[in-house]
Amino acid sequence: MYNNLTTSDKRKWIEILAVVLTGALKFILMDWLELRALYISSACLFWIFYILRRFRTDRHILYQWGFRKNGFKQTINYCLAFSGPALTGILTYGFIYTPDFYQWNLIPILVMYPLWGVIQQFLMIGLIAGNLRTISSLDIDEKQVVLLVSVLFALAHYPDWILMGFTFIMEIFFIRAYFRFRNLWALGVLHGWLGGLFLYFIMERDLWHELWVIF
Repeated sequence: MYNNLTTSDKRKWIEILAVVLTGALKFILMDWLELRALYISSACLFWIFYILRRFRTDRHILYQWGFRKNGFKQTINYCLAFSGPALTGILTYGFIYTPDFYQWNLIPILVMYPLWGVIQQFLMIGLIAGNLRTISSLDIDEKQVVLLVSVLFALAHYPDWILMGFTFIMEIFFIRAYFRFRNLWALGVLHGWLGGLFLYFIMERDLWHELWVIF
C-alpha cells in the first residue's frame, strides 16, 4: 500500500488508520463493556501525547491542524445555519417533554463535553478529512471528503439511528466550516454543547451518570 507513497502521504494514511482503530475500540470499550471513562480518558491521553510529540518536531503543526484562535467567530457564524435551529429544537423539546428540565449534572456535561468534542473533531476532521483532502496520490474532491467523513462519523454512533442522523448533518456543516476557517476550538465547543444537549433532552441520556457507571 505504501510502496509508491511519499513520506508525508504515508504518515497521513497511518494517522487515518489510527483514527479508525480508535473508533473501533469505542464499540468494544464503550458500547460492549461500558467502560466509558476508561475509553475516553485513554483516547484523550493517547492523542494528546501524539499532538505534543508532533509539535516537538513541527512547531507549525498545531496551527495547520486548526488549534488556533483565527477563524473562531467565523466558524461559529457559519455553523449557525445548523446550530441555531438545532439548539432551538432541542431546548423546546426538552422544555415540553422533560419533567425536570434542569438538573445539576447538566453543568459538568456542558463544561467537560466540549473537551472530548475537540478531540473527536480533531480525529474526524483534522486527521481524516484534512488528510484525505491533501494526500497527493488520492483523487478525491472536497464534496466527496465531506460526504465520506460525515458518513463515518455517523456510523461511529451506531446503533442510535436518530443520533446517527443528527451527527451526519452536523458533521457536514463542521467539515465545510473547517475547510474554510480551519478552527477546531469552535467545532469542539459546538460539538460539546449541541451533542450534550441532544443526548440529554432528545435521547434522554445522562452522560454524567454514564461516564461513572463503573462506580
